[in-house]
Amino acid sequence: MTTSTDLIDTRAVGGWIAGLDLDVQGELTFRRIGAGQSNLTFLVEDGSGRRWILRRPPLGKLLASAHDVEREHRILSALQDTDVPTPVIHGLTTDPAVTDAPIMLMDFVPGHVIDSMASVEELDPEHRGRIGTSLARTLGRIHAVDLDETGLTTLASHKPYAQRQLRRWHRQWGESRTRDLPLVDDLARRLADRVPEQTELRLVHGDFHLMNVITHAEHGDVVAVIDWELSTLGDPLADLGGLLAYWPQADDEHVTGFAGPTLPGFPDRESLVATYAETTGRDVSAVDYWHVLGLWKIAIICEGVLRRALDEPRNTAVTGTADASIVEHLLQRADREAREGGW
Repeated sequence: MTTSTDLIDTRAVGGWIAGLDLDVQGELTFRRIGAGQSNLTFLVEDGSGRRWILRRPPLGKLLASAHDVEREHRILSALQDTDVPTPVIHGLTTDPAVTDAPIMLMDFVPGHVIDSMASVEELDPEHRGRIGTSLARTLGRIHAVDLDETGLTTLASHKPYAQRQLRRWHRQWGESRTRDLPLVDDLARRLADRVPEQTELRLVHGDFHLMNVITHAEHGDVVAVIDWELSTLGDPLADLGGLLAYWPQADDEHVTGFAGPTLPGFPDRESLVATYAETTGRDVSAVDYWHVLGLWKIAIICEGVLRRALDEPRNTAVTGTADASIVEHLLQRADREAREGGW
């Protein structure tokens, strides 16, 4: 069984944390948490019961530009005084005497992390509905961030976003695939032929879904958005399409990924789009394109998770890794959505 000491030098990291002026009391303990399959996340607790969250990249060989904790730290630091709910950031270090990879420390945010069916089933339908509505509205708050005021204008390229995404994820597929799936290339071609006109450049989270937020235990509103490692500058509808891709419905032919949104009370995909449009006043007519691209992208991300787990088993999340069939089902959903749209 993999322990925290197999993944980080707890003594060295504990010494670094003790020097961050956090009034640490007693000995620190470290525990791997979360269903995340990418950057590794640890709960850190001192002798008085105070808690923090530590993040580091996965072990082993990583794809270029992936799992960039330093970049994630930059984004979260820039968002501290904005309307976007985020954890308080305490520090980042790349000191080789402490860690073999960048590590970041942030506050532990109390609330519900909805990353298992058990965590969904304990919520009543009304509460689930409030969570879904808050997700769509929180996405609007992310897309309202002023890039100049936050210093994020230089975060990424300002070139057309869809083309950048297609190039990046098609390249990632070539570097991480575990088998040949011709539908990946077929969808890439069709997506390239249907790119909608980009009319604005905004901060996009890049991986916004139910498991990447913390919600209030009582009223269900989003109190923190986490896992910003894929954040960049681009078309805001890409985030909305990505949310839809991560949002299965009970009547889907294949329920792909986390099935939580299929339970009664959660809004359907059409309702999420309507809430986002009402919140932002944005034209959402191109969201179907971004839904297909989101499904295609998530399939490639899942394949990368499988590859990392095969190459280094210690990267496997505490809840296990994805089943290989999810990649095929995501691609089939993308193909079906595209065909229903006439392309």
